[in-house]
Amino acid sequence: MKDKIQKGKNLGVDESILNEKDKHSKVSSSEKKVTTKLNNKVIKDSNNHFDDFSELLFEELKTKKSLLDKEIEKLNKKKSTIEKEISSSFNGQSESIAIKVKGFQDYLQGALQDLVQSVEQLELVNQPLIVKPSPLDKEKDDLPAQSQTEIQAISETFKPDEDIIRECLKEFQDQPDFYAAAWKLRRSLNNNEINLLEDWFFNLGGRGALPSTGTRSKNILISSALISILGELFGDQFQTLILAAQPERLGEWRRGLQDCLGLTREDFGPASGIVLFERPEALIERADRLEDNGEVPLILIDAAERSVEVPILQFPLWLAFAGTEKELFEDSELI
Repeated sequence: MKDKIQKGKNLGVDESILNEKDKHSKVSSSEKKVTTKLNNKVIKDSNNHFDDFSELLFEELKTKKSLLDKEIEKLNKKKSTIEKEISSSFNGQSESIAIKVKGFQDYLQGALQDLVQSVEQLELVNQPLIVKPSPLDKEKDDLPAQSQTEIQAISETFKPDEDIIRECLKEFQDQPDFYAAAWKLRRSLNNNEINLLEDWFFNLGGRGALPSTGTRSKNILISSALISILGELFGDQFQTLILAAQPERLGEWRRGLQDCLGLTREDFGPASGIVLFERPEALIERADRLEDNGEVPLILIDAAERSVEVPILQFPLWLAFAGTEKELFEDSELI
């Protein structure tokens, strides 16, 4: 009997414990449901917020893209307009030059025809002249002899150095030495180019004009050989001054001399071996300063220059390339 009562008590305790557990489990399940609902709501709200932000960002990108497209279209229109202006202005300028050259040619032809007609109409009659001897006749007879002596003196300027010059010219006819030292000619010359240099040294005495070879690159080659020879004769006591009225022509001279003589950009400048000039006045001033310092200027004049300034003729070494009509016309077209 006592055992039954004890079992009943134990069962009552267990039932109360079970009831407590059931209540606790029900509360936990309800809390879980509430938490799940809250999490779902937060996730949904965040997704909606992200969608709104993405839509705003997309709209902003679309607006910026449309603005960039408009800017690109404007720039393309400006580009086409500029290209049309450049094309029209260059064509118009070249046509204007061609018209001027044609008009000058027609003028020359008409003037020559008028001159021929005037000469044909002249009546040439031999008039007897009575010449009386005069004491001044002897002095007049001596003048041609003096001028001939001066010409001979000019032509013999390089006579003492003839062997050195001819030896250099002979070396220039051999195979080119592409690895020669700087300021030495790295190219070879043909017979016509050798003849031009001989004429300049031994007939013109280092002062005069030579016919252009037809291209600026060949004129630069001859000038490079000239600079190489004068370097053997004068060392560092001379400086080369080049006159060409356009920057493009001076650029061709600089690149050609660099190639033929193995030079660098440092070799071009007021304190270097070669100086480039667009105006003759600046060149003449520089040549005067060199002579005052006891140095010798070598003046090279591009074939596109139509005249030589008179003060240049006073210097001891100068070479002007006389351009052909074709060269002058082609250069005038490029201006």
